[in-house]
Amino acid sequence: MKNQTVIASLLLIFLSSITLQQKIEFSKFNLKLIQIENNFLLSNDEIEKLLIKFYNKNLLFLNYKEVEKQLKKNTFIESFNVKKKYPDTLKIEIFEKKPIAILLNNKNRFYLSNKIDLIEYNDHLNYENLPYVFGSQKEFKIFYNNLKKINFPFDLVKKYTLYQSNRWDLETVNKKTIKLPSNNYLKSLDNFLNLNKKMDFRGYSVFDYRIENQLILK
Repeated sequence: MKNQTVIASLLLIFLSSITLQQKIEFSKFNLKLIQIENNFLLSNDEIEKLLIKFYNKNLLFLNYKEVEKQLKKNTFIESFNVKKKYPDTLKIEIFEKKPIAILLNNKNRFYLSNKIDLIEYNDHLNYENLPYVFGSQKEFKIFYNNLKKINFPFDLVKKYTLYQSNRWDLETVNKKTIKLPSNNYLKSLDNFLNLNKKMDFRGYSVFDYRIENQLILK
């Protein structure tokens, strides 16, 4: 406690002894410019709005944790590098999340990243062609990671729908519906991908795998 009092007293003496000229010298390090790089989805204005509170703050004492806290408020930002460029510039390199689908759950709408993280929906961005997911983030993450194991062509799918029985339907971009069982659905998808290449099966719009060891075509 005594040590803290001594330090505080010394700091007070130091600050009170700073001359006007020294204060002017300190002001040279006030933040005046934020350089933003590597952002493709977010505009510079959107990012700068998060950081506006730091303008005219002394760059010498700027806390990286505070900058990090502000940047994390935008869910499109995956990670970033922050560097101080003296005397008055902050350089920020942005790494954005990549949306791969649009999640609709309980009337809420989000983008999903390739790690199935939630991203705040923004209808100003041009992502109308992303597939829709009707279900929960948690269940889709499990499903998506399983599909990656068989190198499933995700660009084939227009819509994913999860049912209460914990099974999925997939609607493809060429208007085919794949009705999957609750279990062992990777085997069913492998079968569909093989059949989808054959001319004999191109006239069918429904591939129903819900009954074990059976395929119903419509």
